[in-house]
Amino acid sequence: MKSRIYTRTGDNGTTSLLDGTRVSKASTRVDAYGTVDEANAFVGAARAFADDELLDEVLGFMEHRFYNCSSVVAAPRGAGPSGVSVREEDVVFLEQAIDRLEKETGAIEGFVLPGGGKAAALLHVARTVCRRAERQLCLLQDEEGLDEIVVRFLNRASDLLFAAVRYANARERGGDVLWDADYPVPTRGF
Repeated sequence: MKSRIYTRTGDNGTTSLLDGTRVSKASTRVDAYGTVDEANAFVGAARAFADDELLDEVLGFMEHRFYNCSSVVAAPRGAGPSGVSVREEDVVFLEQAIDRLEKETGAIEGFVLPGGGKAAALLHVARTVCRRAERQLCLLQDEEGLDEIVVRFLNRASDLLFAAVRYANARERGGDVLWDADYPVPTRGF
């Protein structure tokens, strides 16, 4: 029996889009949906460390919608799989989830450093990768056109990931890890 994991069709540096069109693996479109996939992997890793039902529920939703985003982007001009989409109500849900998470964290009192607990640190990475994916989607939108709801969803998703960082740190460490421009030089052992 032949493996379904390797096909050898990409050995020449090309891949198939959902409609069967062959494109370079270095194309803007492949780079964009690949970066959404990368953000999704970090969301999954953070979710594995998030010991909280609310956060688990929200991140689970994001994982599934990130796959929807990838499917929409992997289909030139929206010729994606039937029934797979990113909808306005998905963006609305992210906004509601941000509001819910922020009720637990309160106002931001400074610039939040990318660290804290394990889940928060991974959520910070997911957030920055999500921002990169958003920039790549904007480039694809400029070059070839793209349903703008996908860009809006990624923009709001990165906002949600920031709110999730703060929420995770509130749960794990009691609050944000804030930037201190006058942070002292370490002296122990140097």
